[in-house]
Amino acid sequence: MQRQQSLGYLISHFNVELQKQMDMKLKRYQLDLKYWPVLFALWEKEGVTQTELSHRCDVANYTMTRFLDVLQEQGYIYRHQEQDNRRAFQVYLTDDAKALKQDVCTELERMYDEILSGLSSVEREAFYQILRKVNRLE
Repeated sequence: MQRQQSLGYLISHFNVELQKQMDMKLKRYQLDLKYWPVLFALWEKEGVTQTELSHRCDVANYTMTRFLDVLQEQGYIYRHQEQDNRRAFQVYLTDDAKALKQDVCTELERMYDEILSGLSSVEREAFYQILRKVNRLE
């Protein structure tokens, strides 16, 4: 099998380049790439529990605890403890984190457009559709 025919190689190569560029963009906002899924998930829906957030971001609960600790130290999230369950708390974005959304997402969208610039609009939509299907998101 050649590299150009290896699914693992092609996806890995694409992922390395994508993460490298995303990391450069996010560092402008003093954000680490590993926290991106957490912020992105909270921009979609906040007020979720840590367990739900762990599932949405596909990370272990103990890893999510560390991520949330860092994001709280950076002033991007806060935790609200439920009155009827002292062990559970909901995670919310701070105003600073909410203010980042538009700028960060716009910058990343431009980056995605640049990365996929060799594809037509039909090919791009097919690419996204295939990724959603492979990831069982459809």
